[in-house]
Parts: sequence; C-alpha cells; structure tokens
Amino acid sequence: MKEAGNVPERRSRKARRTRDALARSALELVLERGLRSVTVEEIAQAADVDRRTFSRYFPNKEAAVLDAVRGDGDRINRALRERPPAEPPLTAYRRAVLDWLDDPEAEPWHRRPRIFELLVMAEEEPTLYAAYHHIRVDAQEESVAVLAERLGVDPRQDLRPAVAVAAGAGALLAAQAAWVRGGRPAALPDFVVQAFDALSTHLSDSRQDGPAPHSTTQGSTT
Repeated sequence: MKEAGNVPERRSRKARRTRDALARSALELVLERGLRSVTVEEIAQAADVDRRTFSRYFPNKEAAVLDAVRGDGDRINRALRERPPAEPPLTAYRRAVLDWLDDPEAEPWHRRPRIFELLVMAEEEPTLYAAYHHIRVDAQEESVAVLAERLGVDPRQDLRPAVAVAAGAGALLAAQAAWVRGGRPAALPDFVVQAFDALSTHLSDSRQDGPAPHSTTQGSTT
C-alpha cells in the first residue's frame, strides 16, 4: 500500500525531470545555433524523448526556451506577499524586486548562467519577445491581485493596484532593456535601482507641477 501511495509522487518527479530536460536542451541549442535554426524535433531528441512528449509540456520551442525565466514572476510575487502590510503599493513592489535580486536562492537573472544571453536574444527575436511578453503579463496580473488583497480592494473598481504594478513593471522592463544592451551581466541590480529612482523622481516632480488642467468639455457654456 505504501508503494502504491508513492506512485503519483514518482510520476510528478519524472514529469518535472522531463520538463527540465526539454527546457535545458531548448535553451542550450537555441543559444548555440539561434532560434530559427533549431527545430522542436531536435530539442526532443536532445532530451531523449519524442515529439509527442515535447508537445505534452510545451506548445512551441519559444515556450520551452523561456521556461528558464517563467518562475521569476512567481518569485517576485512571493517576495511581494512578504512585504510589510503598511508599505505603499509601489514601494512594496520595488522592494520585492530588490529582495528577489538580492536572494541567491531565488536565482535572480544576473546570478544564473546564460539568462543574460537568453534575454539579449529575446530583444532580437520577435516571436521570442512576444512569448516573453505573455509571461510578464501573467506575472503582472498576479502582482495586481496581491496588491489588491493587501489594500483590501477590488482591482476591477480600484485602479491603485494596477497602476502601481504598471509603473513598477515598467521600471523593471526599462532596467532589463538597459541591462541587456549594456553588455554588463552583473549590472542588473544597479539598473533596477536607477530605474525605480527615476520613477520616484518623476512622481515627485509631477506633484510639484500643480493640479492638472480641467477638460474644456466640462462645465463649458454655450
């Protein structure tokens, strides 16, 4: 009975190993030869499985290649859930990103082999960039839900969580773009701090600009 009870666990571990092998093979082959020069069949063969097995885990080769970064949004969101409840939403998001970057066990990009190369390639390959965009959007939707829960609001009615995440994710994206174009793999944390500092400065400047002008369509007389 005990042996039978372990069957699902063994199957789960085997599935995880198969997925990891496919993702690893996809990453290595694509970085070595380029996305367009690698086929799904070659990825499956390198992982010692067939094409049908590949299709059980990934819809296409872009998804397999990007599996290496798919969990990073989850890692940031875990850090976001652990931030003190009193922190303002944007501050909490910023510090969650910095917590992720500072945690070796969370495997941030600048400490993980070949992720820099992967994200450089994502900037250059449209289909890879599009697939990566979907991963980021999914993570951001979860971030909005986390912040809405912290604030005790409905994100469909209260825009504060979505605005905070859009601003924070935009800063992170700007830092990532500067990082991959700058050619310095270890510099990501510096770029992230610069991006969020620039965002904070912009918000401070905006508050000094005075109230926004009223629309000319409101309160007008004919």
